[in-house]
Amino acid sequence: MKIGVISDTHVPVAADRLPEDLLLALKGCDLILHAGDLIDMSILEPLKQIAKVEAVSGNMDHTKTLFSLGDKKILKVAGKKICLMHGYGNPEKLKDIMKEEFLAQKPDIIVFGHSHQPTNEYIDGVLFFNPGSPTETICSPYRSYGVIEIDKGKINAEIHKL
Repeated sequence: MKIGVISDTHVPVAADRLPEDLLLALKGCDLILHAGDLIDMSILEPLKQIAKVEAVSGNMDHTKTLFSLGDKKILKVAGKKICLMHGYGNPEKLKDIMKEEFLAQKPDIIVFGHSHQPTNEYIDGVLFFNPGSPTETICSPYRSYGVIEIDKGKINAEIHKL
């Protein structure tokens, strides 16, 4: 199972549309996760042309996006529990916030956004994964996205620069 992971796309504020290099890179994914701050829900359409999409709203999204997508999801994918949430509050405390939100659920992976800072780190046996932003370099020196592959119970996660 190949999962493309994006967050903080901020379209049309940061960019007019999703970058072509991102869309090309996501081809071949079985699932795409968007961890919030879409701004415009229409950006999900080109992603849906590539694979199934699961998305949550972020703090910059309109209230109607929150009602449509929700603010968090718990997914079972290829035998692994993935918790998906944008995040909130101080970026320095974001991992602690994600722990508080989800550790009782006993996840294998926590996918989040908000800080724009790519993260690919195991904490207490749980993968904390933030793909960064594919459209902005606020709080990060580069634009990025992530890929998580689950094969025979093994998780391989990578951050890719755009």
